[in-house]
Amino acid sequence: MVILHRTPGFRRRFRLTPSPYVVQAEVEDDFHCMSVVVHHDGEKAVQIIPEMRRAPWSTCPGAVEYVVQTFTGVALRLFAERGDKKSNCTHLYDLALLAANHAADEEQTVYDILVSDPVNHQRLAEIRQNGKILLSWVESGFQIVKPESAAGCRLDKLRSWIDGLDQPLQEPARLLQWGNMLANGRIIPLENQSDATRMPASCYTFQPERAQLAKRIGRIRDFIQGNDQPLDEFKPVT
Repeated sequence: MVILHRTPGFRRRFRLTPSPYVVQAEVEDDFHCMSVVVHHDGEKAVQIIPEMRRAPWSTCPGAVEYVVQTFTGVALRLFAERGDKKSNCTHLYDLALLAANHAADEEQTVYDILVSDPVNHQRLAEIRQNGKILLSWVESGFQIVKPESAAGCRLDKLRSWIDGLDQPLQEPARLLQWGNMLANGRIIPLENQSDATRMPASCYTFQPERAQLAKRIGRIRDFIQGNDQPLDEFKPVT
C-alpha cells in the first residue's frame, strides 16, 4: 500500500482564507509561491492585491498588473466568465477565481495535492481538503488508468469527466488535474524546460513577445526533503 504523503513526489497546497469583505488565496508548490488578496463589497471586487513570492521565469512578475486589471470591479460571481487567462499568469488567475468562489465561506479551506514520482511508469495523484482525501487517480503516460470512469482520458482532456462529477468535487478535480500536469516538471531535465519559446502561448510569459526574453529563475523546492510543507513560511494576511 502506497502511503502517498511519505512518497517522493510533487506537493502543492492552496490555502483560502475568508474574512468579512476580504479573502486571500495562496498557493505554493515545487516551482511557485503566490498569493492574491481580493477586497470586495459583498458583490464585486474593489481591490486586487497579487503577490509573486517565487516564480520560475524572469518575466513572470510583469503579470501582476494584469490580474489587477482583469478582476478589479468585476462581480465575484462573474470572475469565471472574465476570460483573458492566457494574457495573465495562469496561477494568479486561478487564485483570483478561487478567492471569488470562497469569499462567502465562514472557515478556511486548505487543499493539498500530492502526486507521486513515477513507479513502473505510473503516478498516484490525490487531493485532500482540510486533511480529508476527496479524489485520487492513477495516471500513466498522461492518461488516466484508474478510476474506471475516467480510464483512457488524457490528463489535459478531463473537462467532460469533471463536469459529470458532483458539484462539490468539480473544483478539487480541476485543481488535481492541473497539479498532476505540473508534476511533470519533476521528471523533465531542467535544461529541457528552460526555453520559453518552445512552450505553447498559454500564459503571460509564454506569449511570443515575452517568451524570447524569458529566463529560467527561481528556487525549486522539494518538500519531501525536511519537514517543511508548502506555505509553512507564510501566514494569511486577512
